[in-house]
Amino acid sequence: MDLRLSDDLEALRKTVEAFAHDEVAPTIGDYYVRGEFPLPLVETMAEMGLFGLPFPEEYGGMGGDYVALCVAIEELAKVDSSIAITLEAGVSLGAMPIYRFGSEELKQQWLPKLTSGQLLGAFGLTEPGAGSDAGGTATTAVLEDGHWVINGSKAFITNSGTAITGLITVTAVTGYDADGRKEISAILIPAGTPGLTVAPPYKKVGWDASDTHELAFDNVRVPAGNLVGERGRGYAQFLRILDEGRIAIAALAAGLAQGCVDESVAYAKTREAFGRPIGANQGIAFMIADMAARAHTARVLWREAAGRLQRGEPFKHEAAIAKMVTSEAAMDNARAATQVHGGYGFTLEYPVGRFYRDAKILEIGEGTTQVQQMLIARGLGLPA
Repeated sequence: MDLRLSDDLEALRKTVEAFAHDEVAPTIGDYYVRGEFPLPLVETMAEMGLFGLPFPEEYGGMGGDYVALCVAIEELAKVDSSIAITLEAGVSLGAMPIYRFGSEELKQQWLPKLTSGQLLGAFGLTEPGAGSDAGGTATTAVLEDGHWVINGSKAFITNSGTAITGLITVTAVTGYDADGRKEISAILIPAGTPGLTVAPPYKKVGWDASDTHELAFDNVRVPAGNLVGERGRGYAQFLRILDEGRIAIAALAAGLAQGCVDESVAYAKTREAFGRPIGANQGIAFMIADMAARAHTARVLWREAAGRLQRGEPFKHEAAIAKMVTSEAAMDNARAATQVHGGYGFTLEYPVGRFYRDAKILEIGEGTTQVQQMLIARGLGLPA
């Protein structure tokens, strides 16, 4: 199996690598400390065409594929996860549901603005009382006079309150089936719609330059045509989006894991103790070697899963494995990199301080480690 990048993908990787090192690295720390969304950096990413990477040109995209998106995400995450998750969420959660399931009218109306990066999209699945448990969804949408009337709330929604947020697609209970089970549909709500309230940003442990809010809906009215996909298929549709998104999160985790290696190698070469670089000590050298092995494994796993997606092969099982293993690799590498840096690793003066704070969410977002274990077990044929 050849996991090498094509010439075009390698050229993309180098372009994003240069942007990450030349423009993101010198400035992102200040945004992180202030808890401020890095709009100028996001605008540059839009100019580079990163938000349109996996979409066809007819919708303003770059005509690339999901592998290209993941390559870009990995390179960004080697430097900073906040900027990487902004791209990942804007594409896989904001634009992809419309591309995969939206009507042609919705695609023509919204995709060119999303693929160009002119606007960011968000997706509202998680609620204060329901995350992976679809049965716990409490947000409702009732069809009245050709409009959906939406009431409820969502929690931890990325890209939902920026100056360029254009829409939030939300899951809501739109009825009940014959067995009394909730019928869940996905509905697009344009930003600024009356009744939509965006709460102040969360105070988070990590991803501090990423935009995250709780949302409230009080009789929000949108046209019936804002239904994304089939009525009653909203949760099933989003499970497909999550399967793809796990590959992108795995690429982000691989990038963070590799960033820990890069920073630790550089530090261990220059930091001296007892008259020689600390990297000359086996205790440090072996720790970094283990980190490199984890980062390499993470990269192989996301590329394998992405390759299966790209070839139209089943990929759900491989995506779950990639997401679980890479997120654990990121967490382990962040912990080790902090140890290599000693006291400096416990500050935000060095990037590994951010890496350590950012890594944990990778074991939680877009399906916890335990959810991935459940999916992997089911993929092996074990009883549900």
